[in-house]
Amino acid sequence: MLKRKKESPETGGEQLFRRMPGQSEVNLAELMDGYSKLLIDDPVRPFREDNLQAIENNVDYGVLAALDGTWVSYNVNYNKDVTNPSLASGVHTTIMPSPGTNPGTIPGKFAFTSEEYIEKLTFSIVPGGVRNRGGASELFCGAVKYEQSIKSVNTIPGQDALKYTPIHEENGMYLWLSDVYNHAATKESIERDRGIHAILTEDAKYGYTGEYRDEPLLRITPDEEPNPQYILQSQLQSGQPYYEIIPAQEIKPGAGLDGPYFIPDYSISRSGVIPHGSTITLLGDIIPQNKDKKTYYLIEGSPKFPYGKEAWETNHLSISRTMGNAGVTPEEIIDLDQPAPAWVHEKLNDDNDPGSNKIYTQRILADNLYPYSVRPDLRLRDTLRGQKVSNHVHVRMSSKMKTGAQGGVLNVPFVNRFVPTVEVDMDMWIETVIEDGKEILQLQYEQIVFFEFDFGNDGGTTSWPHIQVNTLRKIQDIPEDQRKVIEEQFYNTGVNTGTTSGCPYHKG
Repeated sequence: MLKRKKESPETGGEQLFRRMPGQSEVNLAELMDGYSKLLIDDPVRPFREDNLQAIENNVDYGVLAALDGTWVSYNVNYNKDVTNPSLASGVHTTIMPSPGTNPGTIPGKFAFTSEEYIEKLTFSIVPGGVRNRGGASELFCGAVKYEQSIKSVNTIPGQDALKYTPIHEENGMYLWLSDVYNHAATKESIERDRGIHAILTEDAKYGYTGEYRDEPLLRITPDEEPNPQYILQSQLQSGQPYYEIIPAQEIKPGAGLDGPYFIPDYSISRSGVIPHGSTITLLGDIIPQNKDKKTYYLIEGSPKFPYGKEAWETNHLSISRTMGNAGVTPEEIIDLDQPAPAWVHEKLNDDNDPGSNKIYTQRILADNLYPYSVRPDLRLRDTLRGQKVSNHVHVRMSSKMKTGAQGGVLNVPFVNRFVPTVEVDMDMWIETVIEDGKEILQLQYEQIVFFEFDFGNDGGTTSWPHIQVNTLRKIQDIPEDQRKVIEEQFYNTGVNTGTTSGCPYHKG
């Protein structure tokens, strides 16, 4: 979890006051100033009821404050370094079971789709944050709602007009999980929350005659003594032995002050609802840069992506290790900045493709969107070519963490049986681009959703990645011609595309 340096007001210095987000211009350097990792020996801020309104008015949203507004696709075609014109900024790859297949009985039959897409992604700050009460610990979340709409873009043979088809809708929330407080018991909170009940008389047999016992009773006579004697813990003398403990059912003012103190594993959460029947929760944090023995959460320059053979990195390919890795050995690594290998366009058989690893993934490398059909995030890399990026923040999230707290994926029964979605991983880069002497925010993301199918010849399970990447800017920061397309497709509800749903899940 990240914390921000304290900005004490003139009174109530224990509180962390933040300016409410919402201004039209956001500066990443200013926004990320003062953040560091929260450690167990860092000061803990106490919560007091009379400060509640001040806390709600100044809840921290972290880097999520930069997202507020409407983001839309920003096309790469401005970039003269990229010779292959694109129809849209986004690229997705989707692998689904082929018609007639059955999990567990018919191996290795699948449909592959790779398309370009446009997108509208709106973030809305939830004023006041969200209070989570956990007794002695309180967490105030900076909540940001999001709504996402996506349309694929394709050419139609014999027509100049492009075909825009709705393929995805999603909504949910991002949460900044950083404002943690200690809420110790007070005399007022104890009396208010004790409830209305009879005075406990059970303690009379121990010799205690008070109304509410808020500390343990200790038996100070040995087991063999016929007349046991009990005293309160506060009456115990140093070194005095005791033989039995009767816990207290009430608490004292100040209870909870000594901890334990809660430190969240992560700073950011994303919850999303996908209409195919999946609900996701991702957890993550800002990826730091370590430089000169210091840790920075705002990274200078542009995000780094690989070139050449270094780009053949399975974690980012639409070909997973369980899909045979295209039959590629360490000596045959494919250079994705070069034309696809000759075997991609050959007829394959048992002689030139033993084990059927190449034919299994041949169509992915032969796709018209190569190399993006193989490694979609290279589109993000190529979009950045020629741009002057002064700094960026890198957010990484997953539904399945290696250690600690876990997110998760829940599916409706149909999805769970035939197309089980088991993991979602996401990288997001918020960038400051310098153009014409101005700072412009740019958002790039790579999201990988993993499906699992029991389609192996040996009965094994195959993990198939479904990848989406895109580059977006605030709607006011894209060129007029691109804005016109966005407005026609996402704002003019009277436009008739003349098509039915083209979601890859629905295609025959």
